[in-house]
Amino acid sequence: MAVAIRMKRMGRKNRAFYRICATDRRSPRDGRVIEVLGTYDTSVPDTDARCLLDNDRVAYWLSVGAQPSDAVRVLVKKYGKNGTHLKEMEQARAKLSMPRIVPEAGEPVFMPEPKVVPGAAAPVAEAAAPVEAAAESVADAPVAEATSPAVEAGGESQPEQA
Repeated sequence: MAVAIRMKRMGRKNRAFYRICATDRRSPRDGRVIEVLGTYDTSVPDTDARCLLDNDRVAYWLSVGAQPSDAVRVLVKKYGKNGTHLKEMEQARAKLSMPRIVPEAGEPVFMPEPKVVPGAAAPVAEAAAPVEAAAESVADAPVAEATSPAVEAGGESQPEQA
């Protein structure tokens, strides 16, 4: 069996995520795999933090004759056991694992002024105060209950016919 080390596309549309896998060369790109060897996430903003490899397993598969694809060959050269970008990858991964520091928002740059009702000198917020006071006085007033004499007598009320 001819083994290839290649990327298997995962994720959703317009949001690609790849698994670096050892597969049979005859299987389709997103088909059955022998072993997952790492990941490559295109959405990570720092390019050196995108790739994660299990270097021991990659070295094993290369030693038994697995052929990497062109893209995987570049990733192994950069981030493999003796890669050229190992220090940059470690620094980028450490930076990703740290909590984000969000600065204070500070004072707002623009504060809109309250709107003025035409014909009134007071702003709308102050004009609403007398309306609320009037609503409270109406709510405190006693309410007279309106009941028909037939309901009080215990009988059913029926509409009068004229």
